[in-house]
Amino acid sequence: MSNLLDKYLFQALDAYPYNLEEAVESLNYALSYDERNPTALSLLGQIYAESLKNYEIAKEFYQQALAEDMYAVDVYLKYINVMLWNEDYMEAKKLIDFALTVKGTDKGVIYLKKAILFERKKNYKKALQYVKLAKENAFDTEFINDLKEEKGRIKSKMPEKKKANINTKTSSSSSKKSKKKNK
Repeated sequence: MSNLLDKYLFQALDAYPYNLEEAVESLNYALSYDERNPTALSLLGQIYAESLKNYEIAKEFYQQALAEDMYAVDVYLKYINVMLWNEDYMEAKKLIDFALTVKGTDKGVIYLKKAILFERKKNYKKALQYVKLAKENAFDTEFINDLKEEKGRIKSKMPEKKKANINTKTSSSSSKKSKKKNK
């Protein structure tokens, strides 16, 4: 029975995202053999999130997958993405914090998700702190280069302090000039 389950899971994974009909059909067969299979539930959640944009149903599938196997480390990133897309920021923060405690999760990528969470909340300083943590937990040159781009994007959104300082200096120097003229 496990061989057939695996066969249908592999077919579904192979078909997604290029042939949704075949992927869903294979998933239905896989779930008929084991309705609580975390891989099948996660892929179904992914289909609902990425292809159908139905985040609430996707969240339910991800919850079921993690309830069956909290060490299904691939589920965490997909589930966090859905929460960010659906603007469920409090839930996302809780899941991120928990995922960081699960052995085997990619801590660098999860810290990046936390940075994105704070970026979405317009807390850019905190976002940059988590990009730094992501870099400390990164072990892949390509990912480290991606983090540099993320850092640049976040910095570009920060309010510019120089403009504020220039405006106050200009106004204070112009007020000094007007005082000299009045004397």
